[in-house]
Amino acid sequence: MKNFRFVILGAGGIGNKFCKAVSLLEQCEVCAVASKSAERAKNFAEKNGVPAYYDSYEEALDREKPDCAYIAVTPNDHYRLTMLCIERGIPVLCEKAMFRNSGEAEAAFDAAARSNVFVMEALWSRFLPAVRKARQWVAEGRIGLPEIAQCSIGFAAPEGRENRYFNPALGGGAAKDITVYGYALTIYILNQKVKHMAVSATWGDTGVDINNHISIDFTHTLADIAASFVTRMEERMVIYGKGKIVLPHPHFASECFLYDEKGELEEHFRDEETENGFTYEIQEVIRCIREGKQESTVMPWRDTLDCARLFDKIEETACEASRG
Repeated sequence: MKNFRFVILGAGGIGNKFCKAVSLLEQCEVCAVASKSAERAKNFAEKNGVPAYYDSYEEALDREKPDCAYIAVTPNDHYRLTMLCIERGIPVLCEKAMFRNSGEAEAAFDAAARSNVFVMEALWSRFLPAVRKARQWVAEGRIGLPEIAQCSIGFAAPEGRENRYFNPALGGGAAKDITVYGYALTIYILNQKVKHMAVSATWGDTGVDINNHISIDFTHTLADIAASFVTRMEERMVIYGKGKIVLPHPHFASECFLYDEKGELEEHFRDEETENGFTYEIQEVIRCIREGKQESTVMPWRDTLDCARLFDKIEETACEASRG
């Protein structure tokens, strides 16, 4: 079987990790990188051993005709580059948050459906063994019926009005950088229908959200998600039933703990095999594309769309604040 070929659109730091992950997989390669800056593309290619580089996204896609494009730019350009790929019939793996709002998500998925093109958000955390184990424990009823779920992710982002964290022109804000993890992992692990959701946010002086709080009523479980760009939080997810499941640092989890109803540790899962967590989502993309699928069952379109609708709700809090 011939090598599966990726083109990377964007020459930022996250692309380095993607290249390393690809190098760990058999019959898989990054054949080219593209950036708006020829110098950045050249430096990235030389650093990561990528054979070709371009200063045009369109030229890279048209000349290389890859099996898939990995979009690794800031969120403000995710939709445009996704549509460039879909128009060319090229499958897409796009970094989170894939879209800034539900309008972008709906338009892209409609186009992908019409063109029969595979598209997936690169929510790598869903594929991690520790996350999958926590989901399995819930599904098996190891803590009985989940009653309460809490997830917190937060850190003090580097200061700077122009960086990707705080610049609205780059799609900055806590929602698209870390809240996306809290939401995506909570709905994945619980695997229940959302009945009602309430959101609140605080906004920084650059015009982006810096703190988010999400309350979700699921079919059986009440969930609470908190995320912050301005304070260091105890990053973990806890799911309470008769016992509890604890997932430290859920967005890059390497272990999880199962406690019984007496609070005693029943099982401790530790992932000692993963070298680069991106490998799992890459393997999923390759499998899906080779099987002719349009979407992944682990990271389906509906979940990306629902998260984009969450961003809509968060943006509405800014409008409400300005009116108040």
